[in-house]
Amino acid sequence: SAKDMKHRLGFLLQKSDSCDYSSSQGKKEKISSGPRLSQEEVRKWADSLENLIHHDRGLAAFRAFLKSEYSEENIEFWVSCEEYKKTKSPAKLSPKARKIYDEFISVQATKEVNLDSCTREKTSHNVLEPTLSCFDEAQRKIFTLMEKDSYRRFLKSPYYLDLVSPAGAGCGPENCKRNHTHSLDCNSNIISRCA
Repeated sequence: SAKDMKHRLGFLLQKSDSCDYSSSQGKKEKISSGPRLSQEEVRKWADSLENLIHHDRGLAAFRAFLKSEYSEENIEFWVSCEEYKKTKSPAKLSPKARKIYDEFISVQATKEVNLDSCTREKTSHNVLEPTLSCFDEAQRKIFTLMEKDSYRRFLKSPYYLDLVSPAGAGCGPENCKRNHTHSLDCNSNIISRCA
């Protein structure tokens, strides 16, 4: 559920002010012991999808957002391709390529990504004699799909907006009543729980 997802993102949010003042507050304090995420870092995520997914916490936030939309297979495929390209041993290419293909590209794939038939066919052919670049075209298509679609929604979601709003202007009880009209400060779902 969205509430569970918000709790899991506690380590990302690193905010002392929160609308959820239940028994989980103690857990949040333990999770938040790491270094704070700077507003400048978070704002850079809005510049490009590349900036977002090449930042560990940005990738985690985006992945959590996609999970909430039941479309995390796209980012999982992209990450798998990135890891695949780091393969040092030629002997490991074929089993790794087959695993990625079976998981994301095959028609019976458990986490099938949305590729056009031409790209799917070309990638199927590439996997027969895998190279480090055999998934490049498919990865590029999925990146473009995320960039035009889910990335834009992410930037308007609480997953991003809660991180980018200035410290102290978040959803603490002292701010909820007066911030009803500021969508950048509080998402309407969060406001309704606080009011």
